[in-house]
This record gives sequence, C-alpha cells and structure tokens, in this order.
Amino acid sequence: MSKPKDAALQQYQDTDGHFSLVRNFRLADLVTIMNGVCGSFSIFSSARYLLSNDPDYLWLALTFPLAGLMFDFLDGKVARWRKSSSLLGQELDSLADLISFGVAPALLAFVVGLRTYLDTVCLTGFICCGLARLARFNATVALVPKDTAGKSKYFEGLPIPSSLGLVAILSYWVKNDWIEGKQGIPYGTVTLWGKEGGRGELHVVSIVFGLWAAAMVSKTLHVPKL
Repeated sequence: MSKPKDAALQQYQDTDGHFSLVRNFRLADLVTIMNGVCGSFSIFSSARYLLSNDPDYLWLALTFPLAGLMFDFLDGKVARWRKSSSLLGQELDSLADLISFGVAPALLAFVVGLRTYLDTVCLTGFICCGLARLARFNATVALVPKDTAGKSKYFEGLPIPSSLGLVAILSYWVKNDWIEGKQGIPYGTVTLWGKEGGRGELHVVSIVFGLWAAAMVSKTLHVPKL
C-alpha cells in the first residue's frame, strides 16, 4: 500500500471511541451522505406509492434522485473549498451514488410497470453494472489521463448519475399516465418463450435499461468531463 494511503488510513486507526467514525467525517462527507439520504427517501416513497397508490409519493420518488445529484455535485465543491478529501469520502460517494442513481431508479422503473420476471432481471443487471462501474472507478481513477488541474479528462463508460436521464423518461410517462394501472407502459411487451404473462414476457423498454447497463461498464466508451 502506498504511503499516502497508509497515512490516510492511520487517522481511523489512531482514533478511539464508540463514535470515532462520525468524528472523522469531514464536511464534504456529510454532504455526500445527504446524497444517500435522498436516494433512500426515493426508495421509501416508491414503496409508499405501491402501498397507497397516492401519486404524490410517486412524484416524490422521482424528485429525490435529482436532489441527490445536487448533493453529489456539491460534495466535490465543498472538498475543494475546504481542501480536504479522504478515502472514506471516496467510498461514501460511490455507495451514495449506488443508492440514488442505481437502486432508486431501478425501483422506480418497477413501480411504474416494469414488473415481469425478465424486467426484474434487466433491472437487477442495471444495478449490478452500476455497482461494478463504481468499483472500477475507485480502483482505476489514478490511471485515467488528467488535465493540468489534475482532474480526469473523461469517464470510462457512462457515469452512474446519467441514470437521471432514465428517471426523466419515467417522469414523462407518469405525467402522461403511461404506467401500470393506467394506460400502460409504451410499446408493450414481447413474449420470448412460454405463454403470455409468464416468465418469458418482457417489456420492450426494459431493453433500454440493459443497454444503459452495458454502457456503464464499457471500457471503450469515453465520456468527456464537463
């Protein structure tokens, strides 16, 4: 392990006490946790919609990931402003992103109507590819070419916050009542095997989540940083 990483980890080893982890949080880390809070509220709002069928909960579930993105942008600015970053903060950022931009959008897709067995396979693949993409970023970020300011020039694969594009599409569907229990999901379903309504049925738009997942783990897709 490198000396800078050893030094960064030493602060957690040298601090005693039941809440020593919390005391080691930097301001940027607390902002990052708020990203995770937004993602968690989105998940619970989706669950409340399924229980109550109250559209207000569905709109809340669609809004919280956007709030999470605001905190995701803000934590980096706070870290640069305070000139303090940590290994813990890097891991927190990835875990919060997985909640807000991986799990929450996948559950939203399930809530609006992507509920067949194969739909859930696609949505599970979407979450797992997001997880793999974040792990790869943490492991290889030092290898990505940097600009003069030391920032990475591009993302390898789609960054996971890009899933807000999918959330925007889901929001448009909700606005137009193209959801389960109303007009139904656009483009309907195809039956790949077995009878209609069985385990071989798939909503056509679930393929979009599968393609998005593949783009996130792509090695050759380079997305320039703004």
